[in-house]
Formats: sequence, structure tokens, C-alpha cells
Amino acid sequence: MYKFKQFLRRLSPDFILSIYHYILAWSAAIYYGFPSKKIKVLAITGTKGKSSTTEYVNAILEKAGYKTALSSTIRFKIGEKTMPNKYKMTMPGRFFMQHFISQAVKDGCDWVIIEMTSEGAKLHRHKFIELDALIFTNISPEHIESHGSFEKYLQAKLKIGKALEKSKKRPRYIIANADSEYANEFLRLQVEYQIPVSVKQAGRIERTGTGMRFVFENEEFNLNQQGEFSVLNAMLAISFAVVLGVKTKVAKIALEELRLVPGRLQLIDEGQAFNVVVDYAHTPDSLEKLYTEAFGNKKKICVLGNTGGGRDTWKRPVMAEIASKYCEKVILTDEDPYDEDPMKILKDMEKGAQKEKTKIILNRREAIKQAIKLAMAGFGDTVLISGKGTDPYIMRANGKKEPWSDAAVAREELRKLLGLPLTERPEEKRTLI
Repeated sequence: MYKFKQFLRRLSPDFILSIYHYILAWSAAIYYGFPSKKIKVLAITGTKGKSSTTEYVNAILEKAGYKTALSSTIRFKIGEKTMPNKYKMTMPGRFFMQHFISQAVKDGCDWVIIEMTSEGAKLHRHKFIELDALIFTNISPEHIESHGSFEKYLQAKLKIGKALEKSKKRPRYIIANADSEYANEFLRLQVEYQIPVSVKQAGRIERTGTGMRFVFENEEFNLNQQGEFSVLNAMLAISFAVVLGVKTKVAKIALEELRLVPGRLQLIDEGQAFNVVVDYAHTPDSLEKLYTEAFGNKKKICVLGNTGGGRDTWKRPVMAEIASKYCEKVILTDEDPYDEDPMKILKDMEKGAQKEKTKIILNRREAIKQAIKLAMAGFGDTVLISGKGTDPYIMRANGKKEPWSDAAVAREELRKLLGLPLTERPEEKRTLI
């Protein structure tokens, strides 16, 4: 069945597939009665930082007394009910999104927060969702082979902005990262509120033992995530909340209470004498920022997959080159090969690596284990496992899915090497060593 579907996709012209997906989106909206007209909807888009910003916004709105629904790469949430996103896609297709919004309306939610992607826009999954607001985080090359060019990728993102512009709701808000060279593409949208946000607006940015401290809107914030990029994502969320009338003190409390964003700078702490961190970084820019902004002063042992099969082949040697530049040791490993030979992917990556620092270990669990052993032997004080974040599967040939969790595997291997029983699962701590 998988190969038959792939064959049909290759056989069908792009315009036919586009019409097919448009009709599906329209049919779903009709079936569920255009539910987005009955609730406030915030979309969040960009290459990086969408999921973290989604969690920041949700935490602030909940603390301010709003009832929220949330759809992201990490999870789906309606009110108090939450479940992990196991679809291997940020915006599930067909009738999922309209059904999700409909359930949020029935549950009495005030806001729906939706992480929207270029792939989703390409397949019209954003259509017939009436937006009240949009947060733009940033944009850098990604999904180029899927879209055909960076310009087409950018235009797919801008389709989400145009959806806000065409929305019949009032007022409408665009909050955009002004530090992005493409910010004006979003800030020129014809809506009631256009709010640029720059990290330069923050005062006294500094690292702490647990995250970042900064001043914004005359309030000092202590964020529990590392990196200047986390500060900017938080500022985007705060700016959105402030324009709604939420007090900055409320935003401060909410963000300081948010201890963990799963799969995003997630610390795995079993009492070891070094850091083990799981992160989603999957573009050259995000990987470099992970290594420099979040853990610039740490001796890093880096487990790197980050390049799935059949897509963005250009970035394979680039990612390995970045890892070689900033890491003491680099282990290249399997991620989501799909129908491509996983060893070929790693060999493509290896072309950009410094050979003396780099080792290939195809089995991802074994790669994580060996990275931890290197840290235990004193080769580094921080193990960084990047690329999958909260992804629940390793995608194999013929559509097969291997259940997976970087965080769970890292915890299991760490506990084995420390001689701890695997049945215990202590609460995660947020202290960097």
C-alpha cells in the first residue's frame, strides 16, 4: 500500500495534488461547520523556534486565566487534556485540524494555538482556518528539495501571513522577529497591529545556572532554557500576550514556572557529573546556535543525525562540518532514512567532517551510549543529542516506523552505565553542570 501511494503521488501532476488537498481542506471545514470562526486562533510559523514559542504562549495565556488548545510538533492539547504528537508531521492532514479546532470550541477554549508549517501550507492545511494573530519566528533554508527553491519555501510561509490578512476577524495581529532579514515580508501585512520584536529590546541578557536572565517590558525574566534564541522566542510570546492586555508580571511568573519544553534543550539528569541534552536542532543555523549560544563554553560530545533520507541532501556535509567545528567528538548516526540507504547518508555527512574527531555508528542507541561513555571518560562535559527532539519514530523503508525517543534512550543508557535500576524515573532537574 505504501509503495502504491508513493507511485500515485509521483504519477499525479502537482496541480492535481494541490486541488485534491484544497478540496479536502474545504470539505473538512464544511463538515465541522467552520469552527475557527467561533474561537480565537493564533498561528506560529518560522523555520525554528515554533514549538518553544508555542509552549511559551500557552504557559502565559493559561497563567492569565485563558483556557487554551494547542497543536504543535510536540503535542496536542485541549484544556487539561494533552497527548504527544505521534504523526511525524506538525500539521496532520485531512480532517484532523478542523476536528481539533471543533473540539476546542466544544470544550470552551478561549484560544487555539497552532504551529503552522510550510509543508502544511503547501498542502492547504492552513486553509479555512480564520486567524486572529500570527507570530513569525525566523526563516532559513529548509525543505528546499520539497518546495523546489528557497523562494518557494518562503512563499509557502507567506501564505500563512496572507491567510491572516484575508481573515474577517478583527482585530488582527502580526508579531514578527525583527532580527530576521525577512521580517518586513510579514510586518507589511495589512492588519490592525504590526509588532516587531528584536532581541536588542532586551536588557542585560545573561546566562544563569538554569537558563537565561533578561529584562523586557520593564520586568526581569528568568527563563529555564538556554540560548539567546530562547530569549527571543520568549519575547515574541510576551509581546503577543501584552498586546492582549496580559500584565508582564503574569508572563514572568508563567515562564519561570515552565521548567521543561520536551525535546528542546531537554536535560536528562540522573545525577551524573556531566550534562546530557536532547534537542531538535535540524538546520545548520539552529545547530550552530545550539552549540554556541546554549552551550558555547562547554566541551561537547555531539551525536548527530539531523539529515533524513530523500530530502535536503545539501545540508548533510554542512551539518557535520558545523559539528566538527564546535564539538570535541562527533558521532554520526542514523535518523530517518526512509527509503534511502542510511549508511550512504552518513557517508555524505562525513564529507564535511574533520575525520580525526568523527566516528560513524549507525545504530542510534549505540551512538548515544558511546557518547555517554566518552563523557564518563572525561572527553567532554556535555553530550548533545540533536535532530529528533520528541520525534516518536525512526522512519524506515517502505513506510515502516520504529518507535523511538531520544530522551528515553538517553535515560536508559545513562542509568545502565551508572549502575542504576531502569524501573525508577526521577523527576528531571534543570541544573547545568
